[in-house]
Amino acid sequence: DTISLGETHMRLTALAAATLLAVALPDASALAQAAKGDATKGREIFSTKGCWSCHGYNGQGGVAGPKIAPEPMPLESMVAFLRNADKTRMPPYDAKGLPDGDVAHIHAYLASLPKPADWKTIPLLKQ
Repeated sequence: DTISLGETHMRLTALAAATLLAVALPDASALAQAAKGDATKGREIFSTKGCWSCHGYNGQGGVAGPKIAPEPMPLESMVAFLRNADKTRMPPYDAKGLPDGDVAHIHAYLASLPKPADWKTIPLLKQ
């Protein structure tokens, strides 16, 4: 049973939205404090937790995981999704294994990545 990357992304997006409606979000004050993520720490966590193996080194997506950068989903949605990812191909990450603060750092890293150049600005592609 194989599904396309686009279909996987659609399923993940739908699951993230449903998860937000179905479960309580983490404590808002704790998440607000954690929202002050550090992109440098986030890059290290993204690497050590193996996120890159499915989502690519720059969150650009790959065969096993969708594109998650440079415009990641809102932090609250990301936390809720990670905590309830067991219904997808992605393993779930509980708060003990990946604290909210670490998720905020990863989020800051993904948000800090530059958008790719518009193809129209690449001379080779204009030929």
